[in-house]
Amino acid sequence: MSGHGSRPPLRKEVREGFQRSGARKFPVGRFGRMFPLELEKPPPASEDALKKLADSMIDQRPAGENNNRNIPAGYTYLGQFIDHDITLDLTSLTEADRDPVGELNFRTPQLELDSVYATGPNGDASPHLFERMTPGALLIGRTGPGGPIGDPSVKGGLPFDLPRNTQGLPLIGDARNDENLLVSQTHLAFLKFHNAVLAHEGRGDFDETRRLVRWHYQWIVLNDFLDRIIDYNDVHDVLTNGRRFYLPETQSDYGQAYIPVEFSGAAYRLGHSMVRSTYNHNRAFNDANPQFKADFTALFHFTGKSGGIIGNLHEGPAMTPEAMKAVADKLGLLLPFVFPDLPGDWIIDWHRFYELGAPKAVPPGATPQDNKFFLNHARLFDPFLVRELHALPRGGGSLPLRNLQRGYRLELPSGQAAARHMSVRVMTEAEITSGPDGAALKAIGLHKATPLWYYILKEAQIHGNGGNRLGPVGSRILAEVFLGLLQTDPQSFFSSPGWKPSLPSASPGTFTMPDLLRYVASKEPGFLDPINEPANHG
Repeated sequence: MSGHGSRPPLRKEVREGFQRSGARKFPVGRFGRMFPLELEKPPPASEDALKKLADSMIDQRPAGENNNRNIPAGYTYLGQFIDHDITLDLTSLTEADRDPVGELNFRTPQLELDSVYATGPNGDASPHLFERMTPGALLIGRTGPGGPIGDPSVKGGLPFDLPRNTQGLPLIGDARNDENLLVSQTHLAFLKFHNAVLAHEGRGDFDETRRLVRWHYQWIVLNDFLDRIIDYNDVHDVLTNGRRFYLPETQSDYGQAYIPVEFSGAAYRLGHSMVRSTYNHNRAFNDANPQFKADFTALFHFTGKSGGIIGNLHEGPAMTPEAMKAVADKLGLLLPFVFPDLPGDWIIDWHRFYELGAPKAVPPGATPQDNKFFLNHARLFDPFLVRELHALPRGGGSLPLRNLQRGYRLELPSGQAAARHMSVRVMTEAEITSGPDGAALKAIGLHKATPLWYYILKEAQIHGNGGNRLGPVGSRILAEVFLGLLQTDPQSFFSSPGWKPSLPSASPGTFTMPDLLRYVASKEPGFLDPINEPANHG
């Protein structure tokens, strides 16, 4: 991780002075702006008014009617993993109000996997992430046995969880990657990917392994993840004609990359629209399980950071339901039970989240015997979010309301102003006010100068092939920022012109997230679907 903290930040009044004057240079390690501060902003709106708009954004459609057939659901959580790699804003909403772009970004604005590697195995800050007996290898955690309402025949001690301390908290470079089970298992996939490359192509050399892993990851971000969510013509245009709006070479101190608030506070909050209420998680937990579903609550609960994995705080297998509920209540957990380790029947089946084909046959003696297999898809990009995001756990409130409020506090431009500034098509009043959400927008007077986050989601619905991709404003912001992060990083694969992925893949010379998962599985049979592996049952 780069040492951005070595240079003291400029005083707030100096910083605001050059930002408002148009010089727009942002101190190293801070968020910044890619558009002029002078662009038109949405008119003032009360919290009650914004709440009316947020409430109109509840997705009322039955499951299945909002599927994005271009995007398997795994990319939702790959997107969250990427976000945690490049941004960490610890500023509260009220602090942001005092100093909108003075917020520290506690992540380096580079696609370098510092959320996985931290400072590496040789520094004093993160040796706890690495194996002692295999130099350069990342620690892997182990699961507990399957539970009574899933598949109790799954063995304990399987290497399919994050490493954890004695109280169940994750030993990883960014604890946010344990806030839900799907991003946790995504992080685990990258730990295993590193270890597989280290043992084979990397030949035990940590630095070479990290370079290979980073470059293949960067390729995935640009050529797999972005290719699915934006108009890829924007990527080609930026590569051919250059960036026009995200210009850290002149916008920030020393020409170093920064994360624009238009990206972090609006465009890249697209992932909230992709989240589903429930998932077909594996053979044991899917819509066919009448007792327990892999829903929003469960996916938060089967973690250490947000849920019930508590290590040796658990009193053992004889812990009574009353005792478990008392611990869960004290920790403020979502469900009234806890466990020492991730139950083995909650390990992900990757076939259900990426295009990897069907899982293995069910081993004899396992329960249930029916795979109930289908591929999960992300939700469409549109202004509607699942009901659970409108009432976040632990008093988190409404996520769409928080996003709208943050847009005001960050002084983001309106979507129409951003579109005009970028010389792309501006949505008409009829388009922006369509549907019940558009009616709510018009009723509170935000239809002519619309909050940027909402505008980008509405634009995707209207001009993004029915919500399958982002529209012109959202696509261009993401294309410029992601390419800018890679082009300004002297250690990215852009520093080696002509480089192409070298690891095995379905199409030689390219590399996708399914290729990464298949590569790990080629070195660790059973990785893609551990609870259907006969050796994992006893």
